[in-house]
Amino acid sequence: MKHFSLILLITLTCLSRLSSADTDGTALAQKLYDRPDGIDESTQAQMILSQKGSKPRQRRLYTYRLDNKNDETLSLMRFTAPADIEGTGLLTHDLPGDESNQWIYLPALDRARRIASSRKGGRFVGSDIYYEDLRKRDVAKDRHRIIGTGKVGKVTTTILESIPLDPDSSVYSKRLSWIHMGSLIPLQVEYYTAGSETPIKRLKVKKIKKLQGYWTVVDSTVYDIKSGHQTRIVTSDIKYDQQLPADLFTRQALSDKKSEEKYRP
Repeated sequence: MKHFSLILLITLTCLSRLSSADTDGTALAQKLYDRPDGIDESTQAQMILSQKGSKPRQRRLYTYRLDNKNDETLSLMRFTAPADIEGTGLLTHDLPGDESNQWIYLPALDRARRIASSRKGGRFVGSDIYYEDLRKRDVAKDRHRIIGTGKVGKVTTTILESIPLDPDSSVYSKRLSWIHMGSLIPLQVEYYTAGSETPIKRLKVKKIKKLQGYWTVVDSTVYDIKSGHQTRIVTSDIKYDQQLPADLFTRQALSDKKSEEKYRP
């Protein structure tokens, strides 16, 4: 009987620790989701696509984000160089819950086209960034668990595991995030797909800065581990809280290449 009681105690202790890890993981995921980053944001950045044996390709883009009062996050991306991608834009509406809508504007077609949810694993303009990566994922869509600590360079981080509750809701079967607790920014994220024991992609943040009181990623790279292809994003200018209008984030504005020019940083 004593032996049985000991086994029961050990089992209950393990279950309690698992439950605590889940609870703490969800709380950490919510903190990341709620991390202060201003009401709105405008950036100028360079996207650099590279692969061993090929000459890097550089693109210039502007991005805009607005957090609406209705708990919506609206974002717009616009490429301005080189000529073969100039004017291309992406509009994303992240709504409360699990609803998200995206439209892409291609100048050659001169119209905005909705991105089907089935294309969430599609590569955005040939980069290593998927359409899903450009959406703000609701915390409740995943099971979150803190699985330990680890270092990114010399920085100690907390490792958060996130697994979709509905496998069809994400192209990824699991994400591991190395969180810098001082800024609540993931310094590294590894992405897995179903049946894979190793990550297919890795995001590494090379530089963060505190700008206008907000911690900001200013240099990061996404690596396609199998192909070796890389997509680096370097932010050169940024402005927060300049009261961007909601009508900047409409399909009409998406189709107008000059709609956001006056809001550029």
